[in-house]
Amino acid sequence: MSDNRPYLIRALHEWITDNGCTPYMVVQADVPGVQVPQAYVQDGRITLNIALRSVQSLNLGNKEIILSATFGGELEHIRVPCHAVAALFARENGQGMVFEVKDDGPPSGGGPRDPGPGKGSGPKGKDGGSQDGNKRPKLKVVK
Repeated sequence: MSDNRPYLIRALHEWITDNGCTPYMVVQADVPGVQVPQAYVQDGRITLNIALRSVQSLNLGNKEIILSATFGGELEHIRVPCHAVAALFARENGQGMVFEVKDDGPPSGGGPRDPGPGKGSGPKGKDGGSQDGNKRPKLKVVK
């Protein structure tokens, strides 16, 4: 089966918009193929407002997301492979979904992965991150 992330991205975008909220997309900017304004990248990521009223020519495709948006008064053309999307959430309430990002390309299948016995994220530390050294994306809601 094909990767389900593009379908989830489109569904989340529609759901967030239909509920009167603003869809924000977190992108892992160092993944090959990502084209974003580097001046706005922080800690290797950029958060983009992808509300239809905020962007031009939004195309949520099966391989990549293409749009144009204004940054500092300049129109920028943005290109994001779907596998570089780390999260999609509503700005107003933080509801949405976090995705695992691998910089070696999209996953081969579309279904959930079973890490097998004894594998996974391990015990959680006091900040919610794993203690076993996994570098997983963390989504923090700032109000």
